Amino acid sequence: MKILKNILPILLLTLVPTLVIWAFFYFKAPEVNNIPLPQNGMETVVANYDGPLYLVVAKTWYDSSAIKANFQFNLPVEYYAAHFPLFPLLIRGFGLVTKNFPYSMLAVTLISSFFALFFFNKLIRNYVNEIDALWLTFVFSIFPARWLIVRSVGSPEPLFIASVTAAIYFWDKKRYWFSAIAGAVATMTKSPGILLFVAFSAATIVPRLKLLAISKFSNWTRSLNFRKYPVVLIPLALAGVFYIYKLQFGNFFAYFNSGDNIHLLFPPFQIFNYNAPWVGTFWLEEIIFIYLFGAISLTQLIKHKQFTLAWFVGVFFGSILFVAHRDLMRYALPIVPFIFAAFSKYLVTKEFKIAFMVLIIPIFLFSLAFIANNVMPVANWGPLL
Repeated sequence: MKILKNILPILLLTLVPTLVIWAFFYFKAPEVNNIPLPQNGMETVVANYDGPLYLVVAKTWYDSSAIKANFQFNLPVEYYAAHFPLFPLLIRGFGLVTKNFPYSMLAVTLISSFFALFFFNKLIRNYVNEIDALWLTFVFSIFPARWLIVRSVGSPEPLFIASVTAAIYFWDKKRYWFSAIAGAVATMTKSPGILLFVAFSAATIVPRLKLLAISKFSNWTRSLNFRKYPVVLIPLALAGVFYIYKLQFGNFFAYFNSGDNIHLLFPPFQIFNYNAPWVGTFWLEEIIFIYLFGAISLTQLIKHKQFTLAWFVGVFFGSILFVAHRDLMRYALPIVPFIFAAFSKYLVTKEFKIAFMVLIIPIFLFSLAFIANNVMPVANWGPLL
């Protein structure tokens, strides 16, 4: 009963916001608050970027001839190497049962969202009491709006965020094998998962650097006791992904030949180049607020000696400074749970609760407008079913 008591609210917070979003499309509402909505039913939800591309991988498992023969998205086959295999593998597994890959994709996204909220709830309980943790889980279920969007369409982000949050949670609890496995899951879902390896390695090595001054290097190396930290599973998972590419594309490093998919540019802050291919606008002031909250959360975590979280936020936040993509909020989503942890004491105050209630309607309006327009044109759904 206690397990049910803990899980049921998280299950409801997983389902209700997404079902509300889906209802507007399923019932073909012509508009909401004067925002016009397309009349294609759930096809609009399923067609949101990059859902159809993950369906291609799920149907073909990167088989170049099958991709060329059945799908006309006018993309080179190597482009699909940017879509890591775990999410489409799960779609494929569910699809073999449901016989409908698009709805299988939505089911995988929804289940992954549950685990993202579940591990967020477990993480945030380290900083606030049980009631406040449930409140913050409610907030996280719909905020930021970009998170509500990606967990309401076919997207690997919920699986990635669930595994990243689990990896950090287990590492902080010194359950290193669980952490490494979660980190491997993250890395097989999206390429930035490898940053967990960087963060965990830094969290292990950096605090012990001062001992180098009074120890022989060989003794210092042994003192690290790397066998205690099986983080090597994370780069091994990445090597496994690349080996799949070696088998299917004939190129171990196909990911780096997937076209304009790696949006890391030097020097940092190239996102303000409005001529960049994936930027295309000078309306970018809110990007500064993303940087602001990322930087403040990092300093807060360091101030409160939450070093595991701080290492990951620092490494990940440092990487997004080099991302030149208009949708920077989506790239920043993996650090959002830890921003909540950094500001948890403020987020449970009466003042914030009142302010957040004002935001609920605009969050849903923005989400509906975004999903209605972020649609990939699909001329023939037959091969994707």
